[in-house]
Amino acid sequence: MASTALSMKLLIDTKARRVLFAEAGKDVIDFLFSLLALPIGTAVKLLGKDSMVGCVSNLYASIEKLDGTYVQPGASKGELLRPVVLSPAATSNSSLLGLPPASSAQSKSRSLFRCCNTNSYSGGNCRSYVTETSGTSCPFCGSSMKTAMTEVHPAAAGQVARAAEANDERAKGFVQGIVTYTVMDDLTVSPMSSISSITRLNTFAVKDLGALHEKTVQLRKRGLAILKASLQSKTVLTDAHVGHESTAISRSICLG
Repeated sequence: MASTALSMKLLIDTKARRVLFAEAGKDVIDFLFSLLALPIGTAVKLLGKDSMVGCVSNLYASIEKLDGTYVQPGASKGELLRPVVLSPAATSNSSLLGLPPASSAQSKSRSLFRCCNTNSYSGGNCRSYVTETSGTSCPFCGSSMKTAMTEVHPAAAGQVARAAEANDERAKGFVQGIVTYTVMDDLTVSPMSSISSITRLNTFAVKDLGALHEKTVQLRKRGLAILKASLQSKTVLTDAHVGHESTAISRSICLG
C-alpha cells in the first residue's frame, strides 16, 4: 500500500449526527479488511485492556501476571501478548495502527569477519577462520580479523527471488482499484454505484437534503479509533469520526 495519507469521504446527516455512508478507494478498503488479520492479542495491546468489551482483556492481564514458573519450558508469554501480524495487508498499514514494521521471515544474517591477510601455506589458510567480533586476532597469522563477510543461508538466492515476487503481490493489496467503494456505518463494504446511493438515502428516510454534509477525513490519526469501534459498535464511522469531531460538525451547521 502506498505511504500517502488515507482518506475517505463521509456523507453526514448533521441533524441526526450520524454517518450515512462513505466513499473510499482501494487503499482504505485494504486497510479495513486488514483488521480481520490482527491477532486478538495485538488488538488488546493496541487499544488497552480497559477499552475492551467482554473478557478477552482478562485473559491478556492473566498472562501478563503469570509467573514464569508456571510457563512451559520453551513457551513464550510474548508470543501471546505481542503476536506477530502475518497478514501483508495488515502490516502494510502498520503505521495507522501503531504497529512496528513486520520482521522478515528469514533469519537475519550474522556479521562475520575474516583476516585481512591472504597468507596461505600447506599447513593452513588465514581465510579458513571467521569470527563474529571484529578485531579478533587471526589464529593462523595473528593479524586483526576486520574484513567483513556475509553469512549466506541455504537456498538464499531462490528465497530472495521468491520474497521479491511476494512483496510485489503484497503491494497490490486485497481489492481492485478500478472502482470506488461504499462503506456503510457498520463497515459493510460494496462497490459503489449512483443508483444504490440514491436507494440508501431513501432507506435512511432522509427528507432534508440540506442537512447532509460531505466531509473528507484522514485515517492517519483515526486508525485505532476505527479498530476500537469495530469491536464495540454497529456505528463505527459515526463513533470514530462524528463522535470525535462533534464540535467541528456543529460549527459546519452554524455556517450553513
